[in-house]
Amino acid sequence: MILCCFLTKMSNAYYMFCSFSENLLDDFLLTYPVFMSTSDLCQALLGRVKEQGRDTLLRKRKVLHLLSQWSSLCADLPRDDEHAKLFLKVRMERREGNKALFHQLSLKENWHPVRGAQRDRKEVWCRVYVTIDSYVSVRTHGEVSVQELLSTVAERLDCDEDDMVLMAVTYPGEKVLLQSDQCVFSSSLSAAERLHVCRRDLTEIMSPFTDNGQQRSVKMLSMNTWDVAVSLTNCDWSLFSNVHEQELVYFTLSRDTSTGHMVALEQLLQRCNETQQWVMTEVLLCPTLCKRVQLFKKFIKIAAHCKAQRNLNSFFAIIMGLNSPAVSRLTQTWEKVPGKFRKLFSELESLTDPSLNHKAYRDAFRKMKSPKIPFLPLLLKDITFIHEGNKTFLDNLVNFDKLHMIADTVRIIRQCRTDHMGNMLSQKDSVEVRTYINYLHVIDNQQTLFELSHRLEPRT
Repeated sequence: MILCCFLTKMSNAYYMFCSFSENLLDDFLLTYPVFMSTSDLCQALLGRVKEQGRDTLLRKRKVLHLLSQWSSLCADLPRDDEHAKLFLKVRMERREGNKALFHQLSLKENWHPVRGAQRDRKEVWCRVYVTIDSYVSVRTHGEVSVQELLSTVAERLDCDEDDMVLMAVTYPGEKVLLQSDQCVFSSSLSAAERLHVCRRDLTEIMSPFTDNGQQRSVKMLSMNTWDVAVSLTNCDWSLFSNVHEQELVYFTLSRDTSTGHMVALEQLLQRCNETQQWVMTEVLLCPTLCKRVQLFKKFIKIAAHCKAQRNLNSFFAIIMGLNSPAVSRLTQTWEKVPGKFRKLFSELESLTDPSLNHKAYRDAFRKMKSPKIPFLPLLLKDITFIHEGNKTFLDNLVNFDKLHMIADTVRIIRQCRTDHMGNMLSQKDSVEVRTYINYLHVIDNQQTLFELSHRLEPRT
């Protein structure tokens, strides 16, 4: 009885919404998870379609219009999703002989996934650990085999592929040796906590403290800074362009039911974190002072190029990497950095100043033309602030002012991806640099990073 009353109330809520402007409908479709589940919305929609009365045709048209907008908004829905099942049920209405309704459906027949159709082999990012506290970030596809993944890691680390094996470490701590022809992302490995590469005798293939830092530095220093920034931007853009707007809402709500709804967003956030760790790793594995100074100059220029390319995601990551405690404490290295580079770094760093609610960043970002990539963690913080600072219900009615504020913030990523000239943010890049950027080798253990830092410049 309670569920029936709830569905009736929700049904009335979205039915009223259909009578309002397209913007309000967009608000509703972006933010309905704040106050109702997708399952409840589906049931409410079907209930409205099945109701009989003199306005039956008009009501069905309104529901179809909502479904059309929903389909357009949620272009990447899996075919076994509740939404897809709902669409199939509504399509069945055509077979009941109502020609007017058939015509309405025919005009709105573009139900198939738009972006999803382009992904026959789903792109994934995975971490392949090469020591207990460092991994290679690999950009690959969902059907990658163990042999293919080992080949990629071996090439990136310049190791002997024939002496490498891949192990899946499960949550209880059990280690499972994977066969070379096995699919890495098979359903049987769903419980794997991490993938780990080691030698055939199960020893580590390398250690962060014995890794050839000199060779890493030479490779990094040989790359053109603009090319590195372009590859970073292309990588971020490919992830950002696939982030669904509603993922930001699910992330803020952190519902258990949101599992699988935030894949692209989580990948982009992971990439930002990895870029920061990559900066720290490159600096702290560089054994000589003069080359560390060159790396500092290099990363400062790359950050400036990322800003020029309107990629604030990598821009923030690089600045935060240089500002991390393990790197910022390297006073001897910073003192050797030329004054003009320290001045440039100070100017770039000022954009990350959190004072006055990140006013410096917001002002600079507002002036940038689209397309552009925002710093997603700050956008998520804004949505969380709205959600937690405003009640969802007022006098037992949905607080649509709150939903509108959330939707307006979420639509920022739509505006960032819109360019009326048809331009994309991605540019042609160097194959060598792209390969390097797509397979970053980073240390993700803060204790290890601090130990490396103190080895380079011991505490006095």
